[in-house]
Amino acid sequence: MNKNGFTLVELLVVISIIGILASIGLVSFRSAQFRSRDAQRKSDMKQLTNALELFYSDHGRYPSSNNGQIMACPSTTETACVWGISEFSDTKTTYFKVLPKDPTTEHTYYYNTVAVNSVDNAGFQIYSYLENSQDQSIITTAVSCGGGKLCNFAITSPNTTP
Repeated sequence: MNKNGFTLVELLVVISIIGILASIGLVSFRSAQFRSRDAQRKSDMKQLTNALELFYSDHGRYPSSNNGQIMACPSTTETACVWGISEFSDTKTTYFKVLPKDPTTEHTYYYNTVAVNSVDNAGFQIYSYLENSQDQSIITTAVSCGGGKLCNFAITSPNTTP
């Protein structure tokens, strides 16, 4: 009697190989997600820096900050901007149609103004949390970016350091 089919050992070997390949693929996919979200964060912060520099050019100062929020929505008031919702503008210029927000729900961006040479709002710092721990831009801060994580990336005005 001739039976065609696979033995139990052959099936277990094939299932093991498929499992190993799937786990390698998932790890690579997760790493790609980290890098993608980090690239989005860096792009958001660069665009926000450009908007803040335009604001500075128009008003001679950066907008105030409070608890990590920009206090200029609209810029003629001291109303807190909400990340991902608020428009950052004045009566003449729209600096940002909708302020960016972190691509994950557990983290947030953090904005802070600093005094330079005793002049208030003469400098700014924007912080975020990068997920890729191997990123060359990572710094050490004491600023919370939500989710129990400290911010580890910053962009600042030219006259300020993170």
